[in-house]
Amino acid sequence: MSTANLIKMANQIAAYFVNEPDQVQAVLSVRNHMQMFWTPAMRKELLAWQTEQQGADLHPLVQQALSDTSWEA
Repeated sequence: MSTANLIKMANQIAAYFVNEPDQVQAVLSVRNHMQMFWTPAMRKELLAWQTEQQGADLHPLVQQALSDTSWEA
C-alpha cells in the first residue's frame, strides 16, 4: 500500500474520533483502531514516514498516536 493511502486512511480515522471530548481518549482510539485493523507492515511504514517527514500531512491525533511511547509498529 502506498504511503499516501496510509496517510489518507489514518487521517480518516482521526476525523472520526476528532469530536471525542476527551483528547487523550481520542488519541487512544486512533491508536487502538490502527493496532486492531492495520497490519504491522502498514503501521511500520506510516511510523517510518512520520519520523522522516515529521508528520507534515498527518492529523494531529494521528501524530500524537504515533508518538505515544507505547506504540507498537
